[in-house]
Amino acid sequence: MRLQAEKLAVRRGARIVIDGLSFEAVAGEALLLTGPNGAGKTTLLRAVAGFLTPEAGQIRLQGGDNDREVGEQAHYVGHANGIKSNLTTAENLAFWCAYLGGGSDNRVRRERVELALERLRLLSLEDIPAAYLSAGQKRRLGLGRLLVADRPLWLLDEPTVSLDAASVKLLAGIVHEHLQGGGIVLAATHIPLGLEHARELRLGVMRQSA
Repeated sequence: MRLQAEKLAVRRGARIVIDGLSFEAVAGEALLLTGPNGAGKTTLLRAVAGFLTPEAGQIRLQGGDNDREVGEQAHYVGHANGIKSNLTTAENLAFWCAYLGGGSDNRVRRERVELALERLRLLSLEDIPAAYLSAGQKRRLGLGRLLVADRPLWLLDEPTVSLDAASVKLLAGIVHEHLQGGGIVLAATHIPLGLEHARELRLGVMRQSA
């Protein structure tokens, strides 16, 4: 499997923030998007996810499902955690599991949710409404969608926000397992994620469009 982008140009508002960008990432590889604020890291992730339509260029996932768009084969975790405060920790993951097609029946989905809660060290909080979780616990819960449904491509925007050192290490282990299974990761980050052999794609501040 190979993610390829060729001569991408992506607009954010009135400004072209990505122009003429080409890159690729292969199965088992993590590509870390770095650069100053405003360089286009989030914009690039949103374009790969299908939330933004490029002005020019192409994005392809070779070896994926040709009948589905790239974004449909990806997990996208942005700045927002994507959780409902009035739902319990387990209910939030159950929603994502069902929404993302994480199991053929209720039993399989329950097993996936329980395993994700255990892996993220949230099992003891499964019946607690998300509103009562700490910032770090909410972030781990938001990352839980990575574990309740299979997607070959993970798009992570500052995934370590609100995480302590132990949780960053936990996340690195989860990402490492995804890569070992042949997955691909694009992650925008300002800090190291503790991933061996990750490549860096540094984005610079783009010019104002005329």
